[in-house]
Parts: sequence; structure tokens; C-alpha cells
Amino acid sequence: MNILLLIIICIITLIGAVYAGYVRDPYAKLIGIGVIGGGVMPLIIARGYADVAAALAVIIPLSTVFVLQLCRKGEP
Repeated sequence: MNILLLIIICIITLIGAVYAGYVRDPYAKLIGIGVIGGGVMPLIIARGYADVAAALAVIIPLSTVFVLQLCRKGEP
């Protein structure tokens, strides 16, 4: 993998992690976690773990739906 591309993907992942760590709104945290997933996915594929990437492509959206349902339960 190109070193510049690797650095850009790592920066995207770090931006998502910092954003998810500092924001207080649970819906905004999901955006940060989505950015983390978008940054980690190319790294997983680059290492040759296409089966793990396929599993994550299914698990990440499903977990997002469950977290959104949990967030709605806390609202009046």
C-alpha cells in the first residue's frame, strides 16, 4: 500500500476517534464511529482480510441501528 495513502487513512481514523471522544451528543458519536469504521476498513482490506471486512460491513450498520434504538429510549 502506498505510504501516503496509509497516512491519510490513519489520519481519517484518528479524526473520527478524537471526534467521538470529545462530542457529547450520542447521535454525533455515531458519526465519529462511522468515520472510524471508514478509516479502518481499507486497512483491514489491505492486510488481506476480506472476510473480516465483509463481516464488519454487516456488523457496523446493525450495531448502529441498535445504538440508535437505545438512544431513543433515553429520550422522554
